[in-house]
Amino acid sequence: MTCASGPLDLAGLFAALADTTRLRLLNLMAGDEVCVCYLVEILEESQPKISRHLAYLRRAGVVAARREGKWMHYSICAPAEAAAASILAAVLAALESDPRMLADRARLARARCAPATPTVPLSAVLAASLVPHAS
Repeated sequence: MTCASGPLDLAGLFAALADTTRLRLLNLMAGDEVCVCYLVEILEESQPKISRHLAYLRRAGVVAARREGKWMHYSICAPAEAAAASILAAVLAALESDPRMLADRARLARARCAPATPTVPLSAVLAASLVPHAS
C-alpha cells in the first residue's frame, strides 16, 4: 500500500522514526495490518498515547488507517518517494534482529493466536511491500 502524501519531509520522517514507541509500533505492523486494541495490549500503554503515536506516523506518511466498526486497523504503507521508502525499509530491516522487537512480535503472535514463524523472512516481505508503485 502506498501512502498519499505531499512532498518529502525528510526531517519529519526522521523525527517520526526517532521514538522507541513509534519504532515498536512499526515493528508490530511490519508485514500485516494490526488492530489498535492489539497495539495497546502489546505495548502496555494507554489507547490515547498509542493513537497519538499512530497519528504522528500517519502524518509522516508511513502508516495508513482503516476503520472497522469501532476499531481502527493500522498498516505500514510505502512513502511515494523512493528515498523515503528506502529509509523506512532500512529501519524495518534493522528492527528484525532487535531483542525487544522480537519479543513484541512474539507477544503479538500469541495474542492473535497466529501460527509460529513465517516461512518468508520479514525483510523480504517488507522489501516487496515498500516498493512505491507508479500512480
